[in-house]
Amino acid sequence: MKMKLSLLWLLSLSALVWAESPPIIEPVPPTEPKPAATKPAPSITKRADGLMQYGDIVFDPKSREVRVPCRINMTEGLLEFAVVQEKGKVHEALLITSCNASDIQVVMKLLRYVASEELYAIEKERGILSGEYPQVPEATKKAARVQLQVQWEAEGKTQKAPLSDWIMHEKTSKAMGSIPWIYGGSMIYEGSFLADQTGDIASIFVSRGSLFLYAGDDKFSDDVWIPFTKRMPALGTNVFLLIQPQPQNQSPAKP
Repeated sequence: MKMKLSLLWLLSLSALVWAESPPIIEPVPPTEPKPAATKPAPSITKRADGLMQYGDIVFDPKSREVRVPCRINMTEGLLEFAVVQEKGKVHEALLITSCNASDIQVVMKLLRYVASEELYAIEKERGILSGEYPQVPEATKKAARVQLQVQWEAEGKTQKAPLSDWIMHEKTSKAMGSIPWIYGGSMIYEGSFLADQTGDIASIFVSRGSLFLYAGDDKFSDDVWIPFTKRMPALGTNVFLLIQPQPQNQSPAKP
């Protein structure tokens, strides 16, 4: 069964959820790289294995797991992003994907993930941030925590690891640690989806346009995170980014 759905309609559906907590508008610096114009909306397809597919994104309505195809983009150098769209900030991103952020957002909303804008700094005036952040209810914060994992094939076997296992703190030589990531949901800016404009999908260094944000220590540092090369497959390897609900009673793993 194939359902033809326009991206405009689906994002309008998402806007019903966003309307409960109005998004903060952010000016986009003219120097930021901008991905190419959004492609026509894909179709939602039910697969033979019972999973659903939206473009290249596969998702499970029961477990709410989302699978986004990516490839390894960096094995050395400073990182500010875990994942970006392939026409975004590729010079500082661990993984890249051909999927648009808005397509991932559509799937997240269809699966009823809750977004928290707690790390989207409030503007003092247009273009100037106040250094203050929105007050978000604890229930919303808790619901917005997600797990990000990577999946790949090696020696004929499927391998999985927390995305944070592939990211090292340069000063401590330890992995980031498997704390939950925050699903922020990005925002609408001047009539278009900001994460599509910037290409930011999962940020390590806090980005107001990013769909997902690292919530741990040094999230405001842009000079301490590097790839954990010895734990990773080779540069260019195809992998999947797995987005999963955070188990409510699970304690974060230590680095």
